[in-house]
Amino acid sequence: MRLLFLSAWCPFPADNGTKLRVYQLLRGLGRRHEVDLVSFCPEGDDGERAEHLRAHCREVRLLHMAPFANRRVGQLAGLISPQPRSLAANYQPAMAATVERFAASRPYDCVIASELHMAPYALKLAGAPVVLEDLELARLFEPYRDAPSPQRRLRAGLTWWKTASYVRAVLRRFAGYSTVSEAEAALAAALAPAGVAAAVVPNGVDVAGCAAVVRAPAPDTLIYPGAISYDANFDAVAHFLAAIYPQVRQARPAVRLRVTGKATPEQIAALPAIDGVEFTGYLDDVRPAVASAWAEVVPLRKGGGTRLKVLEALALGTPLIATSKGVEGLQLTVGRDLLVADDPAAFAAATVRLLGSPGLREELAAAGRRAAARYDWSHSVARLEALLERVASTGGR
Repeated sequence: MRLLFLSAWCPFPADNGTKLRVYQLLRGLGRRHEVDLVSFCPEGDDGERAEHLRAHCREVRLLHMAPFANRRVGQLAGLISPQPRSLAANYQPAMAATVERFAASRPYDCVIASELHMAPYALKLAGAPVVLEDLELARLFEPYRDAPSPQRRLRAGLTWWKTASYVRAVLRRFAGYSTVSEAEAALAAALAPAGVAAAVVPNGVDVAGCAAVVRAPAPDTLIYPGAISYDANFDAVAHFLAAIYPQVRQARPAVRLRVTGKATPEQIAALPAIDGVEFTGYLDDVRPAVASAWAEVVPLRKGGGTRLKVLEALALGTPLIATSKGVEGLQLTVGRDLLVADDPAAFAAATVRLLGSPGLREELAAAGRRAAARYDWSHSVARLEALLERVASTGGR
């Protein structure tokens, strides 16, 4: 197939979950199909990025624009726009023009718009059927459903209503869509018109790449891989430091926690100040750090999708202690593949138990690797490929 892939995130370097998903899907699709990529690239020089991506794509076009700039004029327009404000505030005419030029230059069997942010540009196209990849709704629906006060419920409800209305209208013009989990699929199905093709394309992990990372785990070391610049990660780390970590340190005074990913001094200062915590900053490859830890903690309390950090830890053989939210959407067996606890005291007790038991660590590590094999990216690519072939064979009908 001839595919046009539209992305808000430049997928190389793959230094966050969305970029990693886009990169692995491009890599997999590029093995069997002709893929052209058009992507935002706000980071600066794109020479190395484009060169690397051309190993998987026929043609690569990176636009030096910030897709999430939230310009003031755009924000004001977004208040009265039928689109969600984040889309209206950040619409880039140059991206629309580039996408139209690509579509006019050659016939495509299918166009892939990665995430809702790229939907406005895909809507400009006529001819090739369009698939909305990675439709994520839970992160907007859950604040509305779980709002702690009528005022916050009203505000979150308005955001959800506007997004849901837009998604319902968009899917009438798209040939198909994918979600990362059954929970996301249920939310999308309630909005999608009849006849739109759908598939669950879960997040995955590079099993072979992780198997090549071999490190001896250091006793009494914990890791949380995730930039605290992302709200859900900040909340998870703040919750762990305030409610869980002090209990762990009381039982295991030598314990150390490493938090990876970008973090400003102001963000670090806003967290509870506790000894034995290291903020590593951005790491080019986080896998050696995860493989070196005795265990990974995932005390997430909000956010949507499925956690790439969980799958990567499993594939590296690093045992996990997580909340139910942290492993939401993943088919894992609690007690065999990982430990799960939602109460702070139970989470701390599970962490202390794992830190003190090499035998338990070995059992969880082995089971985790077996579980991760079911989530190799090749399975996700195959699911997306089947959706694209189905849509292309019907011409988008």
